[in-house]
Amino acid sequence: MDDFEKKVSLEESMEIEEEEEEEDSSISKNKEILHSLRKFLDVQQRRAQAYAKLKTGFAEYMNSSGELAYQQLCREITGEFNDCSKQVLEIEALFLNPDYCRVDLAQLLRAVQTQEKQKLHLTATIQVLKKAGRPSERLVSHENCLFKKPMEHECVHVHEITEASGTEDAEANAEYDNALKEAIIGVQDAVTAINEDLEEVRYEIAALEAE
Repeated sequence: MDDFEKKVSLEESMEIEEEEEEEDSSISKNKEILHSLRKFLDVQQRRAQAYAKLKTGFAEYMNSSGELAYQQLCREITGEFNDCSKQVLEIEALFLNPDYCRVDLAQLLRAVQTQEKQKLHLTATIQVLKKAGRPSERLVSHENCLFKKPMEHECVHVHEITEASGTEDAEANAEYDNALKEAIIGVQDAVTAINEDLEEVRYEIAALEAE
């Protein structure tokens, strides 16, 4: 074998090694992407469990009025959601890394994050509204009433029932009902959008597993 043939053979060998290295690198990156997407689905499962816990805790609060327990639960759930968001942002940053360059997946996770934020905001709105109750059904406080005798007082809440006051109550109730309805529909829309994005993530996982 002359020098020329040796040179050609060496170059071909180097090209094959480079191709194998690129292939190994591609496989390694796909495995990392697959692992990250599965981790993301795990985070979403944690969010679902947190919502279930919050729903149960709120129902117990409405039945028992245990304000301290409910506030403690809200702090725990807030911490859980913050941790979930942090993990998703880390995965999103990985996909935006030039070594991976999966902007499509980063945008998908970003869309889920946006909807999750909206869902949490509206869930809190629903609970605040339900805690307050419809205006016409709210309990009144008598701390500003005049007590002339231990068991008798002049109630400041007693007033003549007029057509105007009846209209005000009806309008207040209608405004409350509309606000609650809008928040509930908003949560349903957010859940639908999140589920559609999660389906895209599952398709991507299936495609990576098939490679």
